[in-house]
Amino acid sequence: MTKLCANLTMLFTEHDFPERFAAASKAGFKGVEYLFPYAYEKDRLAALLHQHGLEQVLHNLPAGDWAGGERGIACLPERVGEFQEGVGTAIDYARALGCKQLNVLAGIAPAGVDQDTIRETFVGNLRFAAAELKRAGIRLLVEPINTFDIPGFYVNRTQQALDLIDEAGGDNLYLQYDIYHMQRMEGELAATLQKHLPRIAHVQLADNPGRHEPGTGEINYPFLFGHLDAIGYEGWIGCEYKPATTTDAGLGWTAAYL
Repeated sequence: MTKLCANLTMLFTEHDFPERFAAASKAGFKGVEYLFPYAYEKDRLAALLHQHGLEQVLHNLPAGDWAGGERGIACLPERVGEFQEGVGTAIDYARALGCKQLNVLAGIAPAGVDQDTIRETFVGNLRFAAAELKRAGIRLLVEPINTFDIPGFYVNRTQQALDLIDEAGGDNLYLQYDIYHMQRMEGELAATLQKHLPRIAHVQLADNPGRHEPGTGEINYPFLFGHLDAIGYEGWIGCEYKPATTTDAGLGWTAAYL
């Protein structure tokens, strides 16, 4: 059965961030995700989750200077120490929030560095993070992201991500499959979801073009939701889209699923 969680980085932005938990609950969501929790005290976020009956489904490992344009540091050879420190921080937050899976953003491949070094750095960081998260009972997810929205993003296709996961070798390493990103990069959504279902721990959505809510673009979301149910996907689907107008005005499509 389709389980939707609200991405609080993208949705309910008419409210200050702490108020988005209440708005998500009022709209019928039972789970939330967002990019990063680190600007807020762990206890405050945990209290908001408890107050509004919400499950913390996912957040990302620290990803460098996001406001400055960085989109992850896991593939950057000179940032390994910072990455490893961030893993510990992420685990502390995940434990406090009851979050059982964390996503790693590879980042933009650095100019002037050979591909073997970039790959070795990323795989080494995956291996380190997966081992640390396993001790805490947490899954580590790897997300391919399209290179139209983020030019140069290192991990940008499904099979590439799976190959990197295989090389790192952790049994708590999974794929995060973002329908929007993979529609832009490779298509074949239904076939890819079915082929790799056992390795997919989390799905995210947005329509294309525009990265708005389902029903605004070319992706047949009623079909995909039915397909995910039919093939036995039991995880969450994160609503990581930019509302075409306001969040509330664009939530009509969720009526059949919340």
